[in-house]
Amino acid sequence: MTKYDLVSLNLPKLSGTGLSMFASAMENPLFRPLVLGNLLENGGIPKLRKMIFEEPPTYNPLCINVENGHLTPLLTWEELIRTAPPNIPHPTIRNFAEAYRRGKTTPLEVAEHILSAIQASQQGPIPLNAFIATDREDLIRQARMSAQRLKEGRPLSLLDGVPIAVKDEIDQMPFPTTVGTRFLGKKPAERDSTVVKRLRASGALLIGKANMHEIGINPNGANAFHRRVANPYDLRRDTGGSSSGSAAAVAAGLCPVAIGADGGGSIRIPASLCGIVGLKPTFGRVSEFGAFPLCWSVAHLGPLGCCVEDTALTYAVIAGADDKDPNSLYQPPVKLDGWNSDHLAGVRLGIYRQWFEHADAEVVKANKDMLQKFTDAGAILIEFEISELEAMRIAHSVIILAEMAASMCNYPEHQKELSASTRLTLVLARALTCHDYLQAQRMRTRAMRSFEQIFQNVDAIITPATALTAPIVQPNPSCDDWSDLTTDVEMMRFVFASNLTGHPAISFPVGYNSQDMPIGMQAIGRHWEEHLLLRIAYQAEKVLERQLPKTFFKILE
Repeated sequence: MTKYDLVSLNLPKLSGTGLSMFASAMENPLFRPLVLGNLLENGGIPKLRKMIFEEPPTYNPLCINVENGHLTPLLTWEELIRTAPPNIPHPTIRNFAEAYRRGKTTPLEVAEHILSAIQASQQGPIPLNAFIATDREDLIRQARMSAQRLKEGRPLSLLDGVPIAVKDEIDQMPFPTTVGTRFLGKKPAERDSTVVKRLRASGALLIGKANMHEIGINPNGANAFHRRVANPYDLRRDTGGSSSGSAAAVAAGLCPVAIGADGGGSIRIPASLCGIVGLKPTFGRVSEFGAFPLCWSVAHLGPLGCCVEDTALTYAVIAGADDKDPNSLYQPPVKLDGWNSDHLAGVRLGIYRQWFEHADAEVVKANKDMLQKFTDAGAILIEFEISELEAMRIAHSVIILAEMAASMCNYPEHQKELSASTRLTLVLARALTCHDYLQAQRMRTRAMRSFEQIFQNVDAIITPATALTAPIVQPNPSCDDWSDLTTDVEMMRFVFASNLTGHPAISFPVGYNSQDMPIGMQAIGRHWEEHLLLRIAYQAEKVLERQLPKTFFKILE
């Protein structure tokens, strides 16, 4: 029997003066050796150093496909209305498209409502802080152009006039790209990223840059400079991160879709905690051109949507080969085949029982209840085991932290301008060696082989999305910076593997706990099979009664 080796931690949480003092002490070469060894031990680094590998390193988790990739044509309005609308209370792409085509509102009116709602979201003792930047003049200009196209009966696509937010590590004119820092992005982006370019070509109303954790280095909504992002379901609680603003904006109704980035769960964690859908596509499926270079070999861009349909539609727009990103040139055609099928007949869902149940009791129950609904819809449950999950977790940590540390080495004069939590994490990252990085890449090779063996017998792997629901930000809900490795481990328990191996994964709502906080489920699929993950999430959406958050803005009248 395979030994399940992931563990929970119980480490102190630091914030405020205590965090600042500890970060400064760790940067002191006299103090650092006294505690660094213990911190690396808690992170499992000595274990990785002792492992023996026969495998060669894999530096990018690319699954090479010889077919020519192309963009999936987006549905027309006439095709969309042939299917039943999704069972959710948020306004969707479908709702915006219908309102425009029936003359109930215009993109100009929507733009004004959004600007007012963003302003309103900043009022009160705990602001939402979903956005780092908006530009009224730019948004109104986009809205006028969209309104004219719709009036003339020549919309660019279903997304014409639909508001979408973009995480602030992705270039979007006319905004700078700050990556959540004080010092980056002093000048506006000179050109759009490929993702933004494709959204703009579809007519999307690009409303601004969404807040994020500083350089995306921790899976929470902290940001000492732009201020922490609050969870719309309970403003005292965390959103998860690092695509925190993207998730909060969608959950709060400010837009039906936002674009996030995921190097270690940064789309799926906030999607889970904020009760929405988050898709991390296959490595190389969505072009990284124009995304800030933070973690080259684990990075993915993808959509966060208020429903599966909106996630699928946006994915169809942004996915596909791009000459500006060589990693995107090896993919097969983008498919959405059967994503909104009304059953799961014959779909084999894999469960590693010990991994699946290593979560809060309410999280496990909600996920088990949804599994039962999946089997009622025809799915087949298959139990499996996988070894060395802990080694995979360590390898992923080494890779993402080493790559982020290397990225920040370009800005030595600005190191003191980073927040205390980021500086502390970078101290640990810089203690890693070239041997550690090589060991991690060899573990990646082994992990990819292990998962491919599992996918010979199952079509998708099912886990909770996070082991916990959104925690209250302690000791002060207004705290903007903290370090909490115990919670970080719980949030990342189920998400790290697919960043390491490059497999696609999706997070979607499956219920609420006793405090009405969202609970998410994750499905991991074979390379290039995002359409099956969307189908699984769609089945959950059909049977779940969704709840609006306490903080919600009605953009459509």
